[in-house]
Amino acid sequence: MDYIVPLPVLLPLLGAAVTLMVPRRSHLQRAVSTVVLSATLLAAIILLVYTWTEGPAVVAIGAWAPPVGIVLVADKLAAMMLVVSATMTLCVMLYAIGQGMADGNEGTPLSIYHPTFLVLTAGVTNAFLSGDLFNLYVGFEVLLVASFVLLTLGSTENRIRAGTTYAVVSILSSVVFLVAIGLIYAATGTLNLAQLAHRLDDLPDDLRLLLQIMLLLGFGIKAAVFPLSAWLPDSYPTAPAPVTAVFAGLLTKIGVYAIIRTDTLLFPDDRAVNYLMVAAGLTMVVGIMGAVAQTDIKRLLSFTLISHIGYMIFGVALATVAGLSGAIFYALHHITIQTTLFLGAGLIERRGGSTNLERLGGLARLSPVLAILFFVPALNLAGIPPFSGFLGKVGLMQAGVDVGTPLAYALVGSGALVSLLTLYAIARVWNLAFWRSPHPDMLLVGDIDRAGVAIRVREAAQPSVTSAAPSAATATKADPAIQGVPSGVILPKLMVIPTLILVAFSLALTIFAGPLFELTTESATDLLERTPYIEAVFPDGVPTGEAP
Repeated sequence: MDYIVPLPVLLPLLGAAVTLMVPRRSHLQRAVSTVVLSATLLAAIILLVYTWTEGPAVVAIGAWAPPVGIVLVADKLAAMMLVVSATMTLCVMLYAIGQGMADGNEGTPLSIYHPTFLVLTAGVTNAFLSGDLFNLYVGFEVLLVASFVLLTLGSTENRIRAGTTYAVVSILSSVVFLVAIGLIYAATGTLNLAQLAHRLDDLPDDLRLLLQIMLLLGFGIKAAVFPLSAWLPDSYPTAPAPVTAVFAGLLTKIGVYAIIRTDTLLFPDDRAVNYLMVAAGLTMVVGIMGAVAQTDIKRLLSFTLISHIGYMIFGVALATVAGLSGAIFYALHHITIQTTLFLGAGLIERRGGSTNLERLGGLARLSPVLAILFFVPALNLAGIPPFSGFLGKVGLMQAGVDVGTPLAYALVGSGALVSLLTLYAIARVWNLAFWRSPHPDMLLVGDIDRAGVAIRVREAAQPSVTSAAPSAATATKADPAIQGVPSGVILPKLMVIPTLILVAFSLALTIFAGPLFELTTESATDLLERTPYIEAVFPDGVPTGEAP
Protein backbone atom coordinates (compact mmCIF):
# COMPACT_ATOMS: atom_id res chain seq x y z
CA MET A 1 0.00 0.00 0.00
CA ASP A 2 2.99 2.31 0.46
CA TYR A 3 3.16 3.05 -3.24
CA ILE A 4 -0.38 4.54 -3.15
CA VAL A 5 0.45 7.16 -0.49
CA PRO A 6 2.46 9.58 -2.69
CA LEU A 7 0.15 9.27 -5.72
CA PRO A 8 -2.22 12.11 -4.69
CA VAL A 9 0.82 14.41 -4.79
CA LEU A 10 2.70 12.93 -7.75
CA LEU A 11 -0.22 12.55 -10.16
CA PRO A 12 -1.21 16.25 -10.20
CA LEU A 13 2.45 17.29 -10.55
CA LEU A 14 2.94 14.93 -13.49
CA GLY A 15 -0.33 16.14 -15.00
CA ALA A 16 0.81 19.75 -14.64
CA ALA A 17 4.03 18.93 -16.50
CA VAL A 18 2.12 17.24 -19.33
CA THR A 19 -0.37 20.12 -19.71
CA LEU A 20 2.51 22.60 -19.82
CA MET A 21 3.95 20.70 -22.79
CA VAL A 22 0.75 21.07 -24.82
CA PRO A 23 -0.27 24.71 -24.25
CA ARG A 24 -1.91 25.07 -27.67
CA ARG A 25 -4.01 21.92 -27.45
CA SER A 26 -6.85 22.73 -25.11
CA HIS A 27 -8.64 19.42 -25.68
CA LEU A 28 -5.53 17.53 -24.49
CA GLN A 29 -5.20 19.78 -21.45
CA ARG A 30 -8.82 19.14 -20.54
CA ALA A 31 -8.45 15.39 -20.99
CA VAL A 32 -5.22 15.17 -18.96
CA SER A 33 -6.65 17.28 -16.12
CA THR A 34 -9.81 15.20 -15.93
CA VAL A 35 -7.98 11.87 -15.99
CA VAL A 36 -5.39 12.99 -13.42
CA LEU A 37 -7.95 14.35 -10.98
CA SER A 38 -10.10 11.23 -11.38
CA ALA A 39 -7.06 9.05 -10.65
CA THR A 40 -6.25 11.21 -7.63
CA LEU A 41 -9.77 10.69 -6.31
CA LEU A 42 -9.45 6.92 -6.82
CA ALA A 43 -6.13 6.86 -4.94
CA ALA A 44 -7.71 8.86 -2.10
CA ILE A 45 -10.61 6.40 -1.83
CA ILE A 46 -8.20 3.46 -1.69
CA LEU A 47 -6.26 5.18 1.09
CA LEU A 48 -9.46 5.87 3.03
CA VAL A 49 -10.50 2.21 2.87
CA TYR A 50 -7.02 1.07 3.88
CA THR A 51 -6.65 3.45 6.82
CA TRP A 52 -10.12 2.60 8.08
CA THR A 53 -9.38 -1.13 8.11
CA GLU A 54 -5.60 -1.36 8.58
CA GLY A 55 -4.45 1.89 10.17
CA PRO A 56 -2.07 4.63 8.97
CA ALA A 57 0.01 4.12 5.83
CA VAL A 58 3.50 5.66 5.75
CA VAL A 59 6.06 6.11 3.00
CA ALA A 60 9.59 7.51 3.38
CA ILE A 61 10.51 9.74 0.44
CA GLY A 62 13.63 8.53 -1.36
CA ALA A 63 13.84 5.54 1.01
CA TRP A 64 15.44 7.81 3.63
CA ALA A 65 14.13 6.53 6.93
CA PRO A 66 12.68 9.07 9.36
CA PRO A 67 13.70 11.31 11.02
CA VAL A 68 16.46 11.84 8.44
CA GLY A 69 14.06 11.71 5.49
CA ILE A 70 10.65 13.23 4.89
CA VAL A 71 7.65 10.98 5.36
CA LEU A 72 4.14 11.10 3.96
CA VAL A 73 1.53 9.77 6.37
CA ALA A 74 -2.04 8.82 5.45
CA ASP A 75 -4.17 8.28 8.54
CA LYS A 76 -7.97 8.46 8.81
CA LEU A 77 -8.03 12.26 9.05
CA ALA A 78 -5.72 12.78 6.08
CA ALA A 79 -7.57 10.19 3.98
CA MET A 80 -10.98 11.76 4.64
CA MET A 81 -9.68 15.19 3.72
CA LEU A 82 -8.10 13.75 0.57
CA VAL A 83 -11.33 12.12 -0.60
CA VAL A 84 -13.43 15.25 -0.10
CA SER A 85 -10.83 17.60 -1.57
CA ALA A 86 -10.26 15.35 -4.60
CA THR A 87 -14.02 15.23 -5.22
CA MET A 88 -14.21 19.02 -5.03
CA THR A 89 -11.25 19.67 -7.34
CA LEU A 90 -12.55 17.21 -9.96
CA CYS A 91 -16.00 18.80 -9.99
CA VAL A 92 -14.57 22.31 -10.09
CA MET A 93 -12.34 21.36 -13.03
CA LEU A 94 -15.34 19.97 -14.94
CA TYR A 95 -17.25 23.16 -14.15
CA ALA A 96 -14.34 25.28 -15.44
CA ILE A 97 -14.14 23.21 -18.63
CA GLY A 98 -17.87 23.67 -19.17
CA GLN A 99 -17.59 27.40 -18.60
CA GLY A 100 -14.77 27.72 -21.11
CA MET A 101 -16.65 25.73 -23.75
CA ALA A 102 -19.86 27.69 -23.19
CA ASP A 103 -18.04 30.99 -23.54
CA GLY A 104 -16.67 29.89 -26.88
CA ASN A 105 -13.02 30.14 -25.85
CA GLU A 106 -12.22 26.42 -25.80
CA GLY A 107 -9.94 26.98 -28.78
CA THR A 108 -7.94 29.76 -27.15
CA PRO A 109 -8.06 29.25 -23.37
CA LEU A 110 -5.55 30.55 -20.85
CA SER A 111 -2.99 27.76 -21.30
CA ILE A 112 -1.66 28.29 -17.78
CA TYR A 113 -4.95 27.49 -16.03
CA HIS A 114 -4.79 23.68 -16.14
CA PRO A 115 -1.17 23.25 -15.00
CA THR A 116 -1.63 25.85 -12.26
CA PHE A 117 -4.82 24.18 -11.01
CA LEU A 118 -3.05 20.82 -10.90
CA VAL A 119 -0.11 22.32 -9.01
CA LEU A 120 -2.61 23.78 -6.54
CA THR A 121 -4.10 20.30 -6.10
CA ALA A 122 -0.63 18.86 -5.45
CA GLY A 123 -0.03 21.52 -2.79
CA VAL A 124 -3.32 20.65 -1.09
CA THR A 125 -2.64 16.91 -1.03
CA ASN A 126 0.96 17.41 0.09
CA ALA A 127 -0.25 19.48 3.05
CA PHE A 128 -2.70 16.75 4.09
CA LEU A 129 -0.12 13.96 3.83
CA SER A 130 2.93 15.71 5.21
CA GLY A 131 4.53 14.11 8.25
CA ASP A 132 7.15 16.84 8.54
CA LEU A 133 6.71 20.49 9.52
CA PHE A 134 8.98 21.83 6.79
CA ASN A 135 7.28 19.73 4.13
CA LEU A 136 3.97 21.16 5.39
CA TYR A 137 5.50 24.61 4.87
CA VAL A 138 6.48 23.61 1.32
CA GLY A 139 2.89 22.55 0.66
CA PHE A 140 1.67 25.94 1.83
CA GLU A 141 4.14 27.74 -0.44
CA VAL A 142 3.10 25.68 -3.46
CA LEU A 143 -0.47 26.70 -2.66
CA LEU A 144 0.54 30.35 -2.38
CA VAL A 145 2.23 30.48 -5.78
CA ALA A 146 -0.51 28.58 -7.61
CA SER A 147 -3.36 30.43 -5.91
CA PHE A 148 -1.85 33.83 -6.70
CA VAL A 149 -1.69 32.90 -10.40
CA LEU A 150 -5.30 31.66 -10.39
CA LEU A 151 -6.52 34.67 -8.43
CA THR A 152 -5.08 37.12 -10.94
CA LEU A 153 -6.22 35.36 -14.13
CA GLY A 154 -7.37 37.98 -16.60
CA SER A 155 -5.12 40.65 -15.06
CA THR A 156 -8.01 43.00 -14.29
CA GLU A 157 -7.39 45.83 -11.87
CA ASN A 158 -9.60 44.32 -9.16
CA ARG A 159 -8.00 40.90 -9.46
CA ILE A 160 -4.46 42.27 -9.34
CA ARG A 161 -5.32 44.34 -6.26
CA ALA A 162 -7.03 41.40 -4.55
CA GLY A 163 -4.19 39.08 -5.53
CA THR A 164 -1.62 41.47 -4.10
CA THR A 165 -3.48 41.63 -0.79
CA TYR A 166 -3.80 37.86 -0.71
CA ALA A 167 -0.09 37.38 -1.49
CA VAL A 168 1.04 39.84 1.19
CA VAL A 169 -1.12 38.25 3.86
CA SER A 170 -0.09 34.74 2.81
CA ILE A 171 3.59 35.67 2.87
CA LEU A 172 3.12 37.14 6.35
CA SER A 173 1.58 33.90 7.60
CA SER A 174 4.37 31.94 5.91
CA VAL A 175 7.01 34.06 7.64
CA VAL A 176 5.38 33.46 11.02
CA PHE A 177 5.21 29.73 10.26
CA LEU A 178 8.84 29.66 9.09
CA VAL A 179 10.06 31.45 12.22
CA ALA A 180 8.12 28.95 14.33
CA ILE A 181 9.77 26.10 12.40
CA GLY A 182 13.20 27.59 13.09
CA LEU A 183 12.50 27.92 16.80
CA ILE A 184 11.10 24.40 17.01
CA TYR A 185 14.15 22.94 15.27
CA ALA A 186 16.48 24.91 17.49
CA ALA A 187 14.68 23.62 20.59
CA THR A 188 14.24 19.98 19.54
CA GLY A 189 16.64 19.17 16.70
CA THR A 190 13.91 17.69 14.49
CA LEU A 191 10.93 18.65 12.37
CA ASN A 192 9.40 15.19 12.03
CA LEU A 193 5.91 15.44 13.54
CA ALA A 194 6.00 12.03 15.21
CA GLN A 195 9.38 12.71 16.79
CA LEU A 196 8.32 16.22 17.79
CA ALA A 197 5.39 14.70 19.67
CA HIS A 198 8.00 12.94 21.83
CA ARG A 199 10.55 15.74 22.21
CA LEU A 200 8.25 18.72 22.76
CA ASP A 201 6.98 17.08 25.95
CA ASP A 202 10.42 17.67 27.50
CA LEU A 203 10.46 21.43 26.87
CA PRO A 204 9.53 24.02 29.53
CA ASP A 205 5.83 24.85 29.57
CA ASP A 206 6.31 28.52 28.68
CA LEU A 207 8.44 27.68 25.65
CA ARG A 208 5.91 25.09 24.48
CA LEU A 209 3.13 27.66 24.80
CA LEU A 210 5.12 30.21 22.77
CA LEU A 211 5.75 27.69 19.99
CA GLN A 212 2.10 26.66 19.98
CA ILE A 213 0.87 30.26 19.74
CA MET A 214 3.25 31.00 16.85
CA LEU A 215 1.97 27.98 14.93
CA LEU A 216 -1.62 28.99 15.70
CA LEU A 217 -0.93 32.50 14.39
CA GLY A 218 0.53 31.20 11.14
CA PHE A 219 -2.26 28.68 10.59
CA GLY A 220 -4.92 31.08 11.86
CA ILE A 221 -4.16 33.56 9.08
CA LYS A 222 -4.49 30.81 6.48
CA ALA A 223 -7.71 29.56 8.09
CA ALA A 224 -9.15 33.11 8.30
CA VAL A 225 -9.66 32.99 12.06
CA PHE A 226 -10.67 36.34 13.58
CA PRO A 227 -8.94 38.82 13.87
CA LEU A 228 -6.76 37.43 11.06
CA SER A 229 -9.58 37.17 8.53
CA ALA A 230 -10.07 40.68 7.13
CA TRP A 231 -8.23 39.83 3.92
CA LEU A 232 -10.61 37.09 2.75
CA PRO A 233 -13.83 38.96 1.71
CA ASP A 234 -11.83 41.34 -0.48
CA SER A 235 -9.77 38.60 -2.14
CA TYR A 236 -12.02 35.67 -3.01
CA PRO A 237 -15.04 37.34 -4.71
CA THR A 238 -12.95 38.93 -7.47
CA ALA A 239 -11.72 35.63 -8.94
CA PRO A 240 -13.56 33.56 -11.59
CA ALA A 241 -16.26 31.28 -10.16
CA PRO A 242 -14.26 28.00 -10.36
CA VAL A 243 -11.26 29.62 -8.68
CA THR A 244 -13.36 31.21 -5.95
CA ALA A 245 -15.11 27.89 -5.33
CA VAL A 246 -11.94 25.88 -4.80
CA PHE A 247 -10.40 28.66 -2.70
CA ALA A 248 -13.46 28.93 -0.45
CA GLY A 249 -13.91 25.20 -0.17
CA LEU A 250 -10.34 24.07 0.40
CA LEU A 251 -7.71 26.67 1.21
CA THR A 252 -9.02 27.81 4.57
CA LYS A 253 -9.64 24.19 5.61
CA ILE A 254 -5.96 23.42 5.11
CA GLY A 255 -5.27 25.95 7.85
CA VAL A 256 -7.90 24.24 10.01
CA TYR A 257 -6.37 20.85 9.23
CA ALA A 258 -2.91 22.12 10.25
CA ILE A 259 -4.35 23.41 13.55
CA ILE A 260 -6.01 20.04 14.23
CA ARG A 261 -2.88 18.07 13.35
CA THR A 262 -0.36 20.12 15.32
CA ASP A 263 -2.60 20.88 18.29
CA THR A 264 -3.44 17.24 18.96
CA LEU A 265 -0.10 15.68 18.06
CA LEU A 266 2.37 18.24 19.36
CA PHE A 267 0.51 19.95 22.19
CA PRO A 268 -1.76 17.39 23.90
CA ASP A 269 -1.81 19.34 27.19
CA ASP A 270 -3.40 22.28 25.43
CA ARG A 271 -2.75 25.45 27.40
CA ALA A 272 -4.19 27.58 24.59
CA VAL A 273 -7.74 26.24 25.00
CA ASN A 274 -9.19 29.52 26.27
CA TYR A 275 -7.50 31.52 23.51
CA LEU A 276 -8.93 29.18 20.89
CA MET A 277 -12.42 29.37 22.37
CA VAL A 278 -12.40 33.17 22.37
CA ALA A 279 -11.08 33.20 18.79
CA ALA A 280 -13.76 30.69 17.75
CA GLY A 281 -16.58 32.74 19.26
CA LEU A 282 -15.39 36.01 17.73
CA THR A 283 -14.87 34.34 14.35
CA MET A 284 -18.45 33.01 14.36
CA VAL A 285 -20.11 36.25 15.47
CA VAL A 286 -18.05 38.83 13.56
CA GLY A 287 -18.16 36.77 10.38
CA ILE A 288 -21.93 36.40 10.35
CA MET A 289 -22.47 40.06 11.24
CA GLY A 290 -20.46 40.92 8.15
CA ALA A 291 -22.55 38.51 6.08
CA VAL A 292 -25.94 39.99 6.99
CA ALA A 293 -24.72 43.44 5.91
CA GLN A 294 -23.74 42.39 2.37
CA THR A 295 -25.62 43.04 -0.86
CA ASP A 296 -23.40 40.85 -3.04
CA ILE A 297 -23.81 37.08 -2.94
CA LYS A 298 -20.09 36.30 -3.25
CA ARG A 299 -19.14 38.67 -0.45
CA LEU A 300 -21.98 37.34 1.69
CA LEU A 301 -20.75 33.78 1.18
CA SER A 302 -17.19 34.89 1.95
CA PHE A 303 -18.31 36.24 5.32
CA THR A 304 -20.30 33.08 6.10
CA LEU A 305 -17.14 31.16 5.23
CA ILE A 306 -15.27 33.07 7.93
CA SER A 307 -18.11 32.64 10.40
CA HIS A 308 -18.35 28.87 10.03
CA ILE A 309 -14.60 28.41 10.46
CA GLY A 310 -15.42 29.33 14.06
CA TYR A 311 -17.44 26.12 14.49
CA MET A 312 -14.38 24.02 13.59
CA ILE A 313 -12.07 25.96 15.89
CA PHE A 314 -14.68 25.54 18.64
CA GLY A 315 -14.51 21.76 18.26
CA VAL A 316 -10.70 21.79 18.34
CA ALA A 317 -10.68 24.01 21.44
CA LEU A 318 -12.89 21.57 23.35
CA ALA A 319 -10.02 19.05 23.18
CA THR A 320 -12.38 16.09 23.60
CA VAL A 321 -13.15 13.15 21.33
CA ALA A 322 -16.69 14.44 20.72
CA GLY A 323 -15.54 18.00 20.04
CA LEU A 324 -12.75 16.96 17.69
CA SER A 325 -15.03 14.50 15.90
CA GLY A 326 -17.59 17.27 15.39
CA ALA A 327 -14.89 19.62 14.07
CA ILE A 328 -13.69 17.05 11.52
CA PHE A 329 -17.24 16.24 10.42
CA TYR A 330 -18.06 19.92 10.08
CA ALA A 331 -14.89 20.57 8.07
CA LEU A 332 -15.81 17.82 5.58
CA HIS A 333 -19.36 19.22 5.37
CA HIS A 334 -18.20 22.80 4.95
CA ILE A 335 -15.72 22.03 2.18
CA THR A 336 -18.58 20.52 0.18
CA ILE A 337 -21.17 23.19 0.89
CA GLN A 338 -18.99 26.24 0.33
CA THR A 339 -17.66 24.87 -2.95
CA THR A 340 -21.20 24.12 -4.12
CA LEU A 341 -22.55 27.53 -3.14
CA PHE A 342 -19.77 29.41 -4.92
CA LEU A 343 -20.31 27.34 -8.06
CA GLY A 344 -23.99 28.19 -7.72
CA ALA A 345 -23.06 31.86 -7.39
CA GLY A 346 -21.20 31.53 -10.69
CA LEU A 347 -24.34 30.16 -12.33
CA ILE A 348 -26.38 33.00 -10.82
CA GLU A 349 -23.95 35.52 -12.27
CA ARG A 350 -24.18 33.82 -15.64
CA ARG A 351 -27.98 33.78 -15.69
CA GLY A 352 -28.63 37.10 -13.99
CA GLY A 353 -25.62 39.07 -15.17
CA SER A 354 -24.61 39.97 -11.62
CA THR A 355 -24.29 38.67 -8.07
CA ASN A 356 -25.51 41.96 -6.61
CA LEU A 357 -28.80 41.31 -4.83
CA GLU A 358 -30.09 44.73 -5.86
CA ARG A 359 -29.84 43.75 -9.53
CA LEU A 360 -31.34 40.26 -9.31
CA GLY A 361 -34.78 38.74 -8.97
CA GLY A 362 -37.13 36.09 -10.30
CA LEU A 363 -34.52 33.36 -10.71
CA ALA A 364 -36.80 30.74 -9.19
CA ARG A 365 -39.16 31.24 -12.14
CA LEU A 366 -36.59 31.97 -14.83
CA SER A 367 -34.31 29.07 -13.91
CA PRO A 368 -35.88 26.45 -11.59
CA VAL A 369 -32.85 24.15 -11.86
CA LEU A 370 -30.58 26.93 -10.66
CA ALA A 371 -32.98 27.61 -7.80
CA ILE A 372 -32.71 23.99 -6.63
CA LEU A 373 -28.92 23.97 -6.99
CA PHE A 374 -28.69 26.96 -4.66
CA PHE A 375 -31.58 26.21 -2.31
CA VAL A 376 -30.43 22.77 -1.09
CA PRO A 377 -26.85 23.69 -0.09
CA ALA A 378 -28.07 27.02 1.30
CA LEU A 379 -30.40 25.23 3.70
CA ASN A 380 -27.56 22.87 4.55
CA LEU A 381 -25.27 25.79 5.35
CA ALA A 382 -27.91 27.31 7.62
CA GLY A 383 -28.16 24.04 9.55
CA ILE A 384 -31.75 23.13 8.73
CA PRO A 385 -32.56 19.53 9.81
CA PRO A 386 -31.94 16.87 8.70
CA PHE A 387 -29.00 18.11 6.61
CA SER A 388 -25.35 17.47 7.53
CA GLY A 389 -24.91 21.08 8.64
CA PHE A 390 -27.53 20.52 11.33
CA LEU A 391 -25.97 17.23 12.40
CA GLY A 392 -22.51 18.74 12.61
CA LYS A 393 -23.70 21.70 14.69
CA VAL A 394 -25.66 19.45 17.04
CA GLY A 395 -22.57 17.29 17.54
CA LEU A 396 -20.44 20.33 18.35
CA MET A 397 -23.00 21.85 20.70
CA GLN A 398 -23.49 18.56 22.53
CA ALA A 399 -19.72 18.32 22.95
CA GLY A 400 -19.70 21.88 24.33
CA VAL A 401 -22.45 21.07 26.82
CA ASP A 402 -20.55 17.97 27.93
CA VAL A 403 -17.46 20.08 28.69
CA GLY A 404 -19.67 22.38 30.73
CA THR A 405 -17.32 25.35 31.26
CA PRO A 406 -18.65 28.94 31.06
CA LEU A 407 -16.73 29.54 27.82
CA ALA A 408 -18.08 26.32 26.33
CA TYR A 409 -21.65 27.31 27.19
CA ALA A 410 -21.05 30.78 25.71
CA LEU A 411 -19.87 29.19 22.47
CA VAL A 412 -22.87 26.87 22.37
CA GLY A 413 -25.12 29.93 22.59
CA SER A 414 -23.04 31.78 20.00
CA GLY A 415 -23.25 28.81 17.66
CA ALA A 416 -27.06 28.74 17.93
CA LEU A 417 -27.26 32.49 17.29
CA VAL A 418 -24.91 32.30 14.32
CA SER A 419 -26.98 29.47 12.85
CA LEU A 420 -30.12 31.63 13.04
CA LEU A 421 -28.33 34.60 11.48
CA THR A 422 -27.00 32.36 8.71
CA LEU A 423 -30.56 31.31 7.99
CA TYR A 424 -31.57 34.98 7.89
CA ALA A 425 -28.76 35.83 5.45
CA ILE A 426 -29.62 32.89 3.20
CA ALA A 427 -33.35 33.70 3.33
CA ARG A 428 -32.54 37.26 2.29
CA VAL A 429 -30.58 35.99 -0.72
CA TRP A 430 -33.46 33.71 -1.67
CA ASN A 431 -36.06 36.44 -1.33
CA LEU A 432 -34.17 39.06 -3.33
CA ALA A 433 -32.47 36.93 -5.99
CA PHE A 434 -35.00 34.14 -6.53
CA TRP A 435 -38.41 35.09 -5.20
CA ARG A 436 -39.18 38.70 -6.09
CA SER A 437 -39.90 39.98 -9.61
CA PRO A 438 -36.92 40.08 -11.98
CA HIS A 439 -34.87 43.26 -11.99
CA PRO A 440 -34.89 45.07 -15.37
CA ASP A 441 -31.10 44.97 -15.62
CA MET A 442 -30.96 41.18 -15.62
CA LEU A 443 -33.78 40.33 -18.04
CA LEU A 444 -32.78 38.36 -21.10
CA VAL A 445 -34.39 37.80 -24.46
CA GLY A 446 -35.58 34.33 -25.35
CA ASP A 447 -32.88 33.67 -27.95
CA ILE A 448 -29.36 32.51 -27.26
CA ASP A 449 -26.27 32.67 -29.40
CA ARG A 450 -24.37 29.67 -30.69
CA ALA A 451 -22.14 29.53 -27.63
CA GLY A 452 -25.17 29.27 -25.37
CA VAL A 453 -24.61 32.73 -23.93
CA ALA A 454 -27.74 34.78 -23.40
CA ILE A 455 -28.11 37.97 -25.44
CA ARG A 456 -28.73 41.03 -23.39
CA VAL A 457 -31.92 43.02 -23.96
CA ARG A 458 -29.94 46.16 -24.54
CA GLU A 459 -27.98 44.42 -27.30
CA ALA A 460 -30.98 42.90 -29.06
CA ALA A 461 -33.66 45.51 -28.52
CA GLN A 462 -31.61 48.71 -28.30
CA PRO A 463 -28.52 48.35 -30.49
CA SER A 464 -28.11 52.09 -30.87
CA VAL A 465 -28.36 52.89 -27.16
CA THR A 466 -25.12 52.99 -25.15
CA SER A 467 -26.64 53.20 -21.69
CA ALA A 468 -25.68 50.57 -19.14
CA ALA A 469 -29.16 49.07 -18.98
CA PRO A 470 -32.48 49.29 -20.82
CA SER A 471 -35.51 50.85 -19.34
CA ALA A 472 -38.00 48.68 -17.48
CA ALA A 473 -40.63 49.17 -20.14
CA THR A 474 -38.33 48.10 -22.97
CA ALA A 475 -37.05 45.10 -21.01
CA THR A 476 -40.52 43.90 -20.20
CA LYS A 477 -41.55 44.10 -23.83
CA ALA A 478 -38.44 42.35 -25.09
CA ASP A 479 -38.24 39.45 -22.65
CA PRO A 480 -40.91 36.75 -23.10
CA ALA A 481 -40.10 35.34 -19.65
CA ILE A 482 -41.85 38.31 -18.09
CA GLN A 483 -45.01 37.40 -19.98
CA GLY A 484 -44.94 33.89 -18.50
CA VAL A 485 -43.11 32.28 -21.44
CA PRO A 486 -40.10 30.20 -20.34
CA SER A 487 -36.83 31.90 -21.15
CA GLY A 488 -34.66 30.43 -23.88
CA VAL A 489 -31.53 30.86 -21.81
CA ILE A 490 -29.93 27.50 -21.10
CA LEU A 491 -27.26 27.10 -18.47
CA PRO A 492 -24.38 24.98 -19.86
CA LYS A 493 -24.82 21.32 -18.92
CA LEU A 494 -21.15 20.88 -18.10
CA MET A 495 -21.47 23.64 -15.51
CA VAL A 496 -24.76 22.40 -14.08
CA ILE A 497 -23.81 18.71 -13.82
CA PRO A 498 -20.72 19.17 -11.57
CA THR A 499 -22.75 21.47 -9.33
CA LEU A 500 -25.50 18.87 -9.20
CA ILE A 501 -22.95 16.18 -8.31
CA LEU A 502 -21.75 18.27 -5.39
CA VAL A 503 -25.33 18.81 -4.24
CA ALA A 504 -25.80 15.04 -4.32
CA PHE A 505 -22.49 14.57 -2.48
CA SER A 506 -23.66 16.96 0.25
CA LEU A 507 -26.88 14.94 0.58
CA ALA A 508 -24.78 11.76 0.82
CA LEU A 509 -23.02 13.27 3.84
CA THR A 510 -26.47 13.45 5.45
CA ILE A 511 -27.60 9.98 4.41
CA PHE A 512 -24.35 8.36 5.57
CA ALA A 513 -23.83 10.62 8.56
CA GLY A 514 -23.85 7.63 10.92
CA PRO A 515 -20.87 5.80 9.38
CA LEU A 516 -19.13 9.12 8.78
CA PHE A 517 -19.50 10.15 12.42
CA GLU A 518 -18.16 6.72 13.38
CA LEU A 519 -15.11 7.35 11.21
CA THR A 520 -14.56 10.90 12.51
CA THR A 521 -14.88 9.62 16.09
CA GLU A 522 -12.29 6.93 15.45
CA SER A 523 -10.07 9.55 13.85
CA ALA A 524 -10.50 11.91 16.81
CA THR A 525 -9.68 9.09 19.24
CA ASP A 526 -6.49 8.25 17.34
CA LEU A 527 -5.50 11.93 17.21
CA LEU A 528 -5.89 12.42 20.94
CA GLU A 529 -4.14 9.15 21.78
CA ARG A 530 -1.25 10.03 19.40
CA THR A 531 0.23 6.53 19.58
CA PRO A 532 -1.28 5.17 16.31
CA TYR A 533 0.36 7.99 14.33
CA ILE A 534 3.70 7.82 16.17
CA GLU A 535 3.96 4.03 16.00
CA ALA A 536 3.12 4.06 12.28
CA VAL A 537 6.06 6.39 11.60
CA PHE A 538 8.42 4.73 14.11
CA PRO A 539 7.33 1.09 14.48
CA ASP A 540 10.57 0.29 16.37
CA GLY A 541 10.20 3.20 18.78
CA VAL A 542 10.96 6.91 18.56
CA PRO A 543 14.72 7.59 18.23
CA THR A 544 16.13 9.13 21.39
CA GLY A 545 19.39 10.47 19.98
CA GLU A 546 19.91 13.94 18.55
CA ALA A 547 18.64 14.37 15.00
CA PRO A 548 21.29 15.28 12.40
